[in-house]
Amino acid sequence: MHKEQAKNGARISSWMMFLLAASCGLIVANLYYAQTLVGPISVTTSLSSTAAGLIVTLTQIGYVVGLLFIVPLSDIIENRRLTVGTLAVAVVALLAAAFAPNAALFLTASLFIGIGSVVAQILVPYATFLASEEQRGRVVGNVMSGLLLGIMFARPVASFVTSIWTWQAVFVLSAILIALLAILLSRALPERSPAPGVTYGKLLISLVPLLKQTPALRRYALYQACLFGAFSLFWTVVPLRLADDFGMSQQGIAWFALVGVGGAVAAPIAGRLADKGWSSRLTGLAMIIAALSFLLISLFQSHTTIALILLFVSAITLDMAVSGNLVLGQRVIYSLGSEARGRLNGLFMSIFFVGGAIGSSLGGWSYAYGGWTIASLIGVSLPLLALLYFFIGKRTARE
Repeated sequence: MHKEQAKNGARISSWMMFLLAASCGLIVANLYYAQTLVGPISVTTSLSSTAAGLIVTLTQIGYVVGLLFIVPLSDIIENRRLTVGTLAVAVVALLAAAFAPNAALFLTASLFIGIGSVVAQILVPYATFLASEEQRGRVVGNVMSGLLLGIMFARPVASFVTSIWTWQAVFVLSAILIALLAILLSRALPERSPAPGVTYGKLLISLVPLLKQTPALRRYALYQACLFGAFSLFWTVVPLRLADDFGMSQQGIAWFALVGVGGAVAAPIAGRLADKGWSSRLTGLAMIIAALSFLLISLFQSHTTIALILLFVSAITLDMAVSGNLVLGQRVIYSLGSEARGRLNGLFMSIFFVGGAIGSSLGGWSYAYGGWTIASLIGVSLPLLALLYFFIGKRTARE
């Protein structure tokens, strides 16, 4: 398939849309399994409490490395072959993590789990190649719903599996699923061979001018970096508050994490509305909802049932804001040009994942030194910064 199906007026099938959405969810979940398993993993691998944070950090670093150095390859290498090859890396890394005898090997495996999991960001723009222009927003929304469900289900699933068996079982089961998925995708995905002519070196060098020459990419990446930073801060700190202030067990926290799954419903809705030209208004609305979500729980800090209910509500509304805005951003990014779609997506995702990493670190630091009060105030400020940048960008565009 040399050309986009959209140019021929073709429409992506419901089955293919479902396959891509499910694939993205299963793949990206690998980034989040370890977040609720840091304790038991540290004990088994003799990792010190000071270094335990590297378990999640190295996975995220691996993901950003993959976004910058593997995802751009989708602009020059046949996508199906690239997808299967990168998934093979993830399978080997997951098995290495499960059977790692020491911390050094586990942390190395974590880095490669992150690298292998970037396949999700090869499949999302791939879906847009299969979609017609008028259905592109809906397709991105549906596929991103699968990805977001993977993110949101990963933590509670990892906790539940570990409570039944061991934390190693989580990685073994995921390795089996990813291996089966690679076989399925190798048979089900249509071939897509990008037009030749650019070497890998030139491809990487082109990332810098591409970022400079694409203001829409910079804007939407920074919007999402702020919102994903708030999202990461929330899910880093809220388990600590649930344990400290409400006495929840690990299993209770896992049940709470399931609440956020409801936020994924915003992704397909945002995609459909984006197809109708509502992207700009909905972007501002997402930032306002994210800020209000944190403001609500910063004002009510008691240990009462009402405060707990508000935490539940904020978890849903914050996740809706982040997932909806992500689809809006990608809808804009994918409309900028098909030749550089892989690189545009890699830059977009790497920037907003850096925002997520900053949010996580700010959450841990702020909760340790200022408790829930400081953490929630930082959570309010991040979407407000995005909103300020949003209004400045609109004013500059008018001038």
